[in-house]
Amino acid sequence: MNRLLISLLSAAVLAACSPQQSAPAEPAGTSTQAGANETETVRLNAWFEEKFEEQLAFSPITQTRLGRKTAYDQIDDFSPEGADKRLAWQQASAAELKADFDYTLLTPDAKISYDLWLFTVDRAERNKNFRTQTYALHQHNGRQSFFPTFLINTHKVDEADDMEAYITRIGGVARALDQLLESAKINAEAGTRPPRFAYEGVITQSQNITSGAPFDEGDPSALYADMLGKIEKLEAAGKIDADRADAFRADSARALSGTLQPAYARIIDWFQSDIENTSPNPQGAGALSNGDAFYDHRLWVNTTTDLTADQIHTIGLEEVARIRAEMEAIKTQVGFTGTLNEFFVFVREDDQFYFSNDDAGAQQYVTTAAAHIKELEKQLPDFFGILPKAELEVRRVEPFRERPGAAQHYRAGTPDGSRPGIYYAHLSDMRAMAIPSLEVIAYHEGLPGHHMQISIAQELEGVPTFRTQARFTAYSEGWGLY
Repeated sequence: MNRLLISLLSAAVLAACSPQQSAPAEPAGTSTQAGANETETVRLNAWFEEKFEEQLAFSPITQTRLGRKTAYDQIDDFSPEGADKRLAWQQASAAELKADFDYTLLTPDAKISYDLWLFTVDRAERNKNFRTQTYALHQHNGRQSFFPTFLINTHKVDEADDMEAYITRIGGVARALDQLLESAKINAEAGTRPPRFAYEGVITQSQNITSGAPFDEGDPSALYADMLGKIEKLEAAGKIDADRADAFRADSARALSGTLQPAYARIIDWFQSDIENTSPNPQGAGALSNGDAFYDHRLWVNTTTDLTADQIHTIGLEEVARIRAEMEAIKTQVGFTGTLNEFFVFVREDDQFYFSNDDAGAQQYVTTAAAHIKELEKQLPDFFGILPKAELEVRRVEPFRERPGAAQHYRAGTPDGSRPGIYYAHLSDMRAMAIPSLEVIAYHEGLPGHHMQISIAQELEGVPTFRTQARFTAYSEGWGLY
């Protein structure tokens, strides 16, 4: 395990388990050395804040996610040129960091910040080498489904200007979808295509998003219903008059049907025309051009270590053996007399382990998950000194992106807690959502899992802001499993 991951784990565990946040102890030395450490660290932390704001300017989406209303009518640039511009800025920042600051004069915590900044730049540089191996649009929280979710759940409308920004942002989403579609075409030419079921998912989700008014004669689509609801609240609050409300409704319909729908139609058309070139069965990274190198790269990105695929596979086999032994013990404990595989079949197929396969069963799942989280929340102070300020909600995934048996997931709230974190569950097929796994998934995605881990990170004080927003899969998923 490398120095960076060890530092991250040590810092995070100490922060979460300590009743008070305190700076790391300074190494032994003279008062002059200590003063130099503090002076250089203060200067560095001010530089990090300046650079965080510069970097944030590249992403209006992130600004909104953080609860800001800057660049509120814009969407990120998803073109290769935009990626190159962001990378060039990162590389320039790394050169500036190395040239302007003396690593040896920093406090231990400041050295972690220094290392993290350079690590993220290194990661971005390596990512560029594999752009054509990635899936630009896919069925699992792909951008085609993310954008409507983002606008509905994250773009708050408190004033008339916010609604103007929402409508303008529709055009930005259409541009971004075209950019992503172009990347999908480039990657397909390079031999990188998602499997057939992913194409089918993109097509279905895009069709669902553009079904209903104002796209056709049906009930309001999810996006239009959200826009209408936000306009109605502005009018009810006296923020706009009836004429302005009518104008907003007309502008919303035009933006959706005149700008957004054609962008989704282009995605649908191309994916339908190219689907015959996909593999009916999923293939591994080895099937891609330069696939082995890409696989090794993704291992490095997700673990931050230099462990090989074989080493990680060995760890996986050991974990499977350990977990199967625990399953055997549970099987014996509950009095099941068959084999472990027969036990799996019993749990998977017996009706007692499922809620009804309808909307009532889905709501029962959400209610039960929320109850488990609420009960566990009472016990957190017995084990943790720092607790999240942000609230947590359990929600069913929106119909336009809901898929039978798809993985549950978490979306973070704002650092100030004004928007709650959300644990989303796919509940269109309740036979894919067995009750025995409900409780542990709720803990993993919610408390004390991702919601607690990400909220604590966002709410931390005394560290550079960029560190509160840094995400490392090895740590976050490791936390969720602890």
